[in-house]
Amino acid sequence: MPFIRITVLGPTLAPEQIGRLQQGTTELMTTVMRKPLEGTAVLIEQINQGGWSIAGNPVQVAAQVESTIGLGTNTPEEKGRFMKEMMQLLRAVLGKELRDETYITIREFDHSSYGRGGLSRAEREHRRSAA
Repeated sequence: MPFIRITVLGPTLAPEQIGRLQQGTTELMTTVMRKPLEGTAVLIEQINQGGWSIAGNPVQVAAQVESTIGLGTNTPEEKGRFMKEMMQLLRAVLGKELRDETYITIREFDHSSYGRGGLSRAEREHRRSAA
């Protein structure tokens, strides 16, 4: 953990833009959110056509960020800073057309409610301490 999904509506992103989003998001997770690099996953989803609207009006550029982390692993200040700097990254990559109604969410899961590589976090920690 963490897993970050960034959904983008707009013109097709160039490979460089995708790389900037992935690298920048990973850096925010490892610095601001204090997450280990290992296990940090970023998915960029592109919607080239769709019905995205804000306040009932269609938009040409939009984004949403869903971040999944372990419960209680970050302070409100860290989460707020992540959201602020994530928005700055999105605007730097997608442009100033990106509206303030860009939602950046952080979902927190109890450590017993997720796993990686087919192992629960508890099992992974048990194996690590046994080694």
